[in-house]
Amino acid sequence: MFSFRIKLILPLFLLLLVVDVSAQEKPNIIVILTDDQGWADVGFNGATDIPTPHLDRLAAQGIIFTNGYVSHPYCSPSRAGLLTGRYQARFGHDCNLPYDAENDNTVGTPLSEIMMPEALKPLGYRTSAIGKWHLGDHPDLHPTAQGFDHWFGFPAGSMNYWGRPNSATRTIYRNGKAIPPKELSYLTDDFTAEAIEFINQKNEKPFFIYLAYNAPHAPDQVTQGYLDQTQHIEYGGRSIYAAMVNAVDAGVGKIDSTLIANGMKENTLIVFLSDNGGRTTHADNRPFRGHKGMLFEGGIKVPFFMTWPKSLPAQQKYEHPISSLDLFPTFLHAAGEKLNQQNQLDGTSLLPYVLGENGARPHEQLFWRSVGNFEYAVRVQDYKLYKSAYKEKTLLFDLKKDPYEREDIAAAHPAVVAQLEKAYQAWDAKNMAPGWFDPHRENVIKEEKELNRLREKASKGGNK
Repeated sequence: MFSFRIKLILPLFLLLLVVDVSAQEKPNIIVILTDDQGWADVGFNGATDIPTPHLDRLAAQGIIFTNGYVSHPYCSPSRAGLLTGRYQARFGHDCNLPYDAENDNTVGTPLSEIMMPEALKPLGYRTSAIGKWHLGDHPDLHPTAQGFDHWFGFPAGSMNYWGRPNSATRTIYRNGKAIPPKELSYLTDDFTAEAIEFINQKNEKPFFIYLAYNAPHAPDQVTQGYLDQTQHIEYGGRSIYAAMVNAVDAGVGKIDSTLIANGMKENTLIVFLSDNGGRTTHADNRPFRGHKGMLFEGGIKVPFFMTWPKSLPAQQKYEHPISSLDLFPTFLHAAGEKLNQQNQLDGTSLLPYVLGENGARPHEQLFWRSVGNFEYAVRVQDYKLYKSAYKEKTLLFDLKKDPYEREDIAAAHPAVVAQLEKAYQAWDAKNMAPGWFDPHRENVIKEEKELNRLREKASKGGNK
């Protein structure tokens, strides 16, 4: 019978003492986040149709996380977890924001939560949020109220790529001032340009940039120059999606060139990841099962790398499971923070692990919760339990033997199911009920019904 010991995460201050970076100059830090991008939609994860040469080059200069997870399968909660370093269920943020939240300052990540910029500013950092926010539509919850010195972007979960406003939350702002569309070009390019301008500012302080592209989230809109790079893709929808990804890649290349030109490249820590698995249309999550919204691997495992030429090795792949929750403590560690000033964090600094100073796994267990307990998952070592609303059952997988989740072994291993359920319940006891709800329940039901209808139709010979 399978047995394991539930291992508690070490206190943050113990991990921060493993590697001494206090004598080093604090690194610049850039988080590059894409929106709904699939696992296989970058060359460093095997894409052959989407050109991503700049991302591939950066990935090769650092560490690719082959088991890099986010803390939620869709946009807003995943971002809440990333920026707070906490399971977003701890503060009831495990649903997307409702569409009428701009008048309610209680809907979104609460001000009581400490975000990355709020922890980095006392360490001497200047901070910028660029792109999609989606963590609070009310002005009280915008980035400048959450520790960012500078903000250029939009509050909502999606927007057209030309910057044409159609509501208060789907308007481009710079530090609270609406920007007219005539001053914008194509949002992916605009966000890149804003990041470059922030990097180029004459300032002795190190910077932290949270660059959250809304690409390749719908709507599918892109300029001709990027379409020219993907004209070899004969499937129209995939070709446009690929061009949107290529626009991000081109922007990352320009940012990298700017760092080199300013002599900042060596001491800039860059992390690239997607906020969740690829969207249901045109994205490629292969070889994993599922997509955005699901807690199968395809919904929560994302393209993920970290590079810091001054301090981290190149040409590395790290295979143990890590989480987007680990970025917050990793950044504090890189900045030389040694004291346990942020003891609410659920992640762990990755530096001792990627530097080979700790050969253990960063995590023995990871958890996911969507819409309260409507769906949830827990991974303990190589076993993963998934209570799937899509399938209306609880599934168990051995990810070491079955990384693509093809064989449900729950019936054959009831003791393992019981142990993982117990681990989940102990974790969930520390969480809050969702503070609001989104249409995920209804969407799951509709999607699974349509899938079953198509399968039934195919098995009966179509219209015969």
